[in-house]
Amino acid sequence: MISKSMEKALNEQINAEMYSAYLYLSMESYFRSLDLSGFANWMRVQVQEEMVHAMKIYDFVDARGGRIILKSIAAPETEWKTPLAVFEATYKHEQKVTGLIHGLVSLAIKEKDHATNTFLQWFVNEQVEEESSADKIVKQMKMMGNAPGGMFMLDRELGLRVFTPPATQGEQK
Repeated sequence: MISKSMEKALNEQINAEMYSAYLYLSMESYFRSLDLSGFANWMRVQVQEEMVHAMKIYDFVDARGGRIILKSIAAPETEWKTPLAVFEATYKHEQKVTGLIHGLVSLAIKEKDHATNTFLQWFVNEQVEEESSADKIVKQMKMMGNAPGGMFMLDRELGLRVFTPPATQGEQK
């Protein structure tokens, strides 16, 4: 059985993950408006990943006997000055999500909820990858500056990204 405070915190995280999906869907739309289909593809994969994150938490709360309470999802930003600004916002957002995950881990430790702490370690590791991926793109975009050829090459590279669902419990990744 999950405590009420952990149930509430995990429900808030479900909302945060759904917001992340909504934000990345908005970013995808922005890139589509610029005809940057590779950038849009990268964001679509992010949308899929965030939905998987939300559902992993949803299923975990349910499996622990908790109640899932869904709340409104805040409207995301819809305009950015440049593609670089989008990825800087992505990196900043992933840092925020990392902080939220760390807060959940701290609560699980405080409550001696070993099952939730163990469950959350997947998210801790996932956030290292999420931050690194966004940061790498920010750095690449800063290196290429205003070179149109660089933007074209990065768009092609980002277009190759494919969504791969995470391994389920007991499977090796």
